[in-house]
Amino acid sequence: MKAAVYREFGGPIRVEEVPIPPVPADGILLQVMATGVCRSDWHGWKGHDSDVVEHGLPFVPGHELSGVVVEVGNKTKKFQVGDRVAVPFILSCGSCRYCGDVYQRPTVCQNQQQPGFTQWGSFAEYVALPRADRNMCHIPREVTFVQAAALGCRLTTAYRAIVQQGRLNTKNKRNETVAIFGCGGLGLSCILIAKAVGATRILAIDISLKALQKARELGATHTVLATRPSTTTAGTDENKNGDTVREQVLKLTPFGDGADLTVDAAGFSATVEVAIACTRPAGRMVQVGLPIGDETTQQPKIPMALVAGRELELIGSHGFASQELPKLLQWVATKKLDPSILVEQCVTLQEGAHAIEQMDHSSPLGMVMVTNFNSPSRL
Repeated sequence: MKAAVYREFGGPIRVEEVPIPPVPADGILLQVMATGVCRSDWHGWKGHDSDVVEHGLPFVPGHELSGVVVEVGNKTKKFQVGDRVAVPFILSCGSCRYCGDVYQRPTVCQNQQQPGFTQWGSFAEYVALPRADRNMCHIPREVTFVQAAALGCRLTTAYRAIVQQGRLNTKNKRNETVAIFGCGGLGLSCILIAKAVGATRILAIDISLKALQKARELGATHTVLATRPSTTTAGTDENKNGDTVREQVLKLTPFGDGADLTVDAAGFSATVEVAIACTRPAGRMVQVGLPIGDETTQQPKIPMALVAGRELELIGSHGFASQELPKLLQWVATKKLDPSILVEQCVTLQEGAHAIEQMDHSSPLGMVMVTNFNSPSRL
């Protein structure tokens, strides 16, 4: 089969012929029909992700996917050959104390598997996936492969951040305000989810006018343009920029004291810090963007006196519990949510690999989706 493979961190990602993987006893072999390009794939390729480092090279990225079952393991009961399947990127075990009845938190499963991180991923014609019966879901006939793959990471992660961890309440008299920091693929997904659950005041904050324009198109009611900190006097400028953003955000909230829910979807130190500063007293701040990078990356400074004095809730959010996937697929089937709005272009496997490499310099607005796995390599 063809797969996009890298053999050194930060090195070239090339389409190669590799063996088709064997199907796990409790899993399925899936012919990949669509897979998204995500910044988390870039982090893995750069060597920032400990799971990829522990797995070792060579490696195949990709974790946002959908496809067709071509082989079934002998312990798999829920699926058969020909089924159209959606795949969450966290494949929980169901037996550790975090998955089980004590905590019921499969997103922090102690034995989780993740395509594209703990095992070879979906930048390939076929991918072998374990734990199918517990984690995977049939795709309704009204939902396309591209829509199902677009749910796979960013939109499901956004759903958990906004609805489950963030507890956005749009039914009370206040109709809570949500402020989303960073309008890349994850931030735009947060806007879509906030709109889908009925939020009427959605603030989007980013350094890119194009990203803010896209945020408006997807449902943001207000936008704030942040400025990029200067590299010469980063500390001073960053504080000044954060204060300016905070002032603008507070002016856009009903009582001038901050948003009920703030979400950092970018993962930079500046966005973490300003999101906390923009949260109203007794409000909630969700960290869903991952603040990871190389050893030179500045870590955020958390103002714990402010957290204590305002009784803020700082909440981590990671991935998505697969048990909720049928609900989101039904949202798509009934047109309550359309993930394909986020898809900017559909590309070949080699072009998808190149899109990961290009994240060294920039990030695309919305999603790049690989849908052609059989075209010849351009290398």
